[in-house]
Amino acid sequence: MALAVAVALPVAACGGSNSAPPAVPSLSQSPASGQAGSTPGSRAAALHAAAQCIRQNGIPGYTDPVLTPDGQVYTDSRSFEGVSQSIANAVQHACAALIATADLNPMREPPAPPQLVQAGVRAAECLRAHGLPNVTDPTARSTYTPGHGFGMTASEMPAGGKQSPVWQLARQACAAQVNAEIQASTLASLGNDG
Repeated sequence: MALAVAVALPVAACGGSNSAPPAVPSLSQSPASGQAGSTPGSRAAALHAAAQCIRQNGIPGYTDPVLTPDGQVYTDSRSFEGVSQSIANAVQHACAALIATADLNPMREPPAPPQLVQAGVRAAECLRAHGLPNVTDPTARSTYTPGHGFGMTASEMPAGGKQSPVWQLARQACAAQVNAEIQASTLASLGNDG
């Protein structure tokens, strides 16, 4: 399979940014449905081997992807942030065959599962009630980052961003809901909800 380069990471975790996210390799594969004839155990082993290669070739903090019983793969896309092009190329070169065998694309997450959407809606409701009226409810199609929850767009943030007193007060008032959203987005939680 061909590998494409330079796909941008989504902005995530209750904080928008106007700067462009870093470019990282996109390891373009078919949707996370597994290889024809593969068993869940062999797919999990293939995902582990690909993750181990990624760690050994320049991204040591990359966590093994989580494979759900229904074949969804949740992955640690955040580890690719800030990766230099030389490291991205090294990973791409060294791990292409393992990544293809695992049918892994570290930059593509499945739709957000119900547990995460529900936690995100509760956090959004609280943030709106505490001074951030532009925060919208997430859906299964909303962008999220495992371990960091749903992102907020620039239009949802108050003037001044995270430094704004309005943001600080809303974040403090909604800490329990935002933390529950973040917890629902961890790889372990996603793996239990798929």
